[in-house]
Order: sequence, then C-alpha cells, then structure tokens
Amino acid sequence: MDISDVLTRLRTFADARDWQQFHTPRNLTLALVGEVGELAELVQWRTDDDVLALARTEAGREALADERADVFTYLVELADTLGIDLDRAVHAKIDKNAVKYPVELARGSNAKYTELGTP
Repeated sequence: MDISDVLTRLRTFADARDWQQFHTPRNLTLALVGEVGELAELVQWRTDDDVLALARTEAGREALADERADVFTYLVELADTLGIDLDRAVHAKIDKNAVKYPVELARGSNAKYTELGTP
C-alpha cells in the first residue's frame, strides 16, 4: 500500500466537498476515537474464535474491513494535518520498541518493557 496514494485520494475527496475546514487536529482525533469504538463494538463480547468466524463471513469481513479502513483513513488525515510523516513515524517507533523490548528479554513474554529487567 502506498500511503501517499491514499493521502492524495483523501485530500481530493475532502477538497471536493470543502471538508478541509472541519479537518482540525481535534476533530480528526475525535473522529478516529469514534471509529475505533465502532471497530471495538464489532468484537465486543465475542471470543477470539467468534471474531475469526465473523471475519470468515462476507458481511462480517466487510464490516471489519470498513471499520479498519475508517480508522486508518482518519489516522492518515490526522498525521497529514499535523505535518507528521506517518511512514517515518512508524519506522521510528518500531526502532524505539526494538530498544525497549530486546529479543533476549521480550521473546515469548507479554510483560511491559519496564518489567523485563536487564540483559
């Protein structure tokens, strides 16, 4: 996936509707939170097996895909509005996590980095 292509399409879509005026950091953050809530609602009170079964149905897969796409598009728009290079930010965060969670301490563990100890 090319995020720049997605961003271009999102900008074109919003520009055609004169929506950029509403795409403030606060509004986009709240919209993102709302969409995460809608995604969570699809899996709430279900077991992991239930969620996997839902994803195997056409309607369930479409609903899960739609909500994930909404979350992603708001995240991309928010990063754009704030001048954040999302690609660079993601790679930088992975690098930070690699330091916080060294393989020799974190492998097979779900402990927070503050609980891992030292090598």
